[in-house]
Amino acid sequence: MLVAGVDEAGRGAAIGPLVIAGVLVKEEDLPKLKEIGVKDSKLLSPHRRETLAAEIKRIVQSYALEKLQPREIDVAVRSGRKLHKLNRLEAQTMAKVIEALRPDRVYVDAADVLEDRFKHHILECMPHRVKIVSEHKADRNYVAVSAASIIAKVERDGEIAELANVYGDFGSGYPSDPRTVAFLKGCCEKSEEYPDFVRKSWAPARKAKGEKGSLQLRLI
Repeated sequence: MLVAGVDEAGRGAAIGPLVIAGVLVKEEDLPKLKEIGVKDSKLLSPHRRETLAAEIKRIVQSYALEKLQPREIDVAVRSGRKLHKLNRLEAQTMAKVIEALRPDRVYVDAADVLEDRFKHHILECMPHRVKIVSEHKADRNYVAVSAASIIAKVERDGEIAELANVYGDFGSGYPSDPRTVAFLKGCCEKSEEYPDFVRKSWAPARKAKGEKGSLQLRLI
C-alpha cells in the first residue's frame, strides 16, 4: 500500500509563503523513516531538518510541494465568503498535493478545529476518491506526516533565507518574533505599502501600520 503524509509550514507567519508538502511512501518503508529519526519538524534543529530532508527524499517514492504566496492568502483571509477563507484555501492546496502523489491512503494535519470537516473540504476538491485520515497533531502521531512537515519547513526556511539576503534580517517571519515586528514597523516608516512578501491582512501587519480595528483572523 502507498501511504502519503501531508503537512504545512508557515501558516501563522506574517511574512513569506505558506508551504504545503506531501510525501508518498510504501507502508513497509514507514519504519525506515522512524529509524533515521523523523519526527515533527518543530522538535528538530534547522541543521537536523536539512539532513533529514535529504534522507527522506531517498526513502520515499516521491514528494510534492505547493506554495501559497502572501497575496493569495490575503485574498482568502479578507474574503467575506466562507468558501474562500484560509482553511478552504489550504484544503484545496492539499488536494493538489494529494492528487500529484496518488496514494491509497493519506494522513493530513488538520488545519480546521473540526478534523472531519477539514477532511471533507479536501475530498470536495479531489477528482478521485481516497481514504483520508485528518487529525490534529498528525505531524507528531504519523511518521509520514512528520516527514512532510520536515520537507515543508526546509523549503519555507530556504525561501525566508533568500528574502533575508535581499531585504535584511527580519527573523522567522512570525508575529511572535521581535525582529519580525521591528521589520514590519520599519517598512511602515519607509513606505505606505508593504512589500509583496508580507501578508497585509495579518493583524500584526495592520497594527504596525496603525490601522484601526486590526483584523482578527477567522481562518475557518
